[in-house]
This record gives sequence, structure tokens and C-alpha cells, in this order.
Amino acid sequence: MNHHREFRSFFETMIRGHGIDIEEISSIQKAYERNVRFVDKVLTNREKERFSQLSGKRKFEYLAGRWAAKEAFSKAWGTGLVTRQLSFQDLEILNNQMGAPIFTQSPFEGTIWVSISHAGNLVTASVILEEKDEKKSTQTNEGGN
Repeated sequence: MNHHREFRSFFETMIRGHGIDIEEISSIQKAYERNVRFVDKVLTNREKERFSQLSGKRKFEYLAGRWAAKEAFSKAWGTGLVTRQLSFQDLEILNNQMGAPIFTQSPFEGTIWVSISHAGNLVTASVILEEKDEKKSTQTNEGGN
């Protein structure tokens, strides 16, 4: 086993994109109150299951957080949302066993890092798209050692 090669392969990734979004939770709540079908546009069926289990402020933090994370993804992806290339329904964010948000559905095949934070009336999300650097990987594998 060549530990040197394994160590190098750990660093053979590159950032494809980084997106950040910030939203007012009250604005998302008002959009929902004007038209409850707003949630059908933003959330997938599995996300709606979780949304329906929440109440009060937490319900709208969740909705605004998913909105912000999907917007951040679209910025990292470089397309924006509600285009021919990408819609809210193409993206799904659920929580892992520890409660952290993770993308369970997206058009991106690499690793997706997501962070969602709430403070007062604001929610912010950051998304980093990371993919294997095929050029670097090929050079490493052909380079020996």
C-alpha cells in the first residue's frame, strides 16, 4: 500500500463554486401567508413532510432556510433558480442523523457542503460545491511514486 499516494489523493479536489444567500424570515413567511402554495414551489414532498411537523417561528425558519440554501446552491452552480437548467424541485435538503442539513437531491455529482444559520429575523446559507480534480488526479496517477 502506497500511503504517499493515498495522502496526495486526499487533496485532489477543487472548489467548483461557492454561493451565499441571506433572507428575511418575515419576507418568506409573508409570501407563504399570501399563497400557501408557495411551499409547493420551494419544498419537495419530503421537505414538506418535515415542514408540516413544525410550528410557530421554527416552521418559517425552516422554510426560509431551505429557500436560502437552494438560492446559495444556484449561485454556486452558476445558473440561478427557476431557469431551464435548475428549479427549487431539483434540490432537496434533509437533515442527517445529527440534525445537520445535507443535500439529498441535486444535479451536482460531487460533494456539497451546506450551512444554514438563523439570527433574529435573518437566515443565511452557504453552499460549497467540491469536485474531484480529474486533471490533477490523472497527473498524480501517471506520475509514479
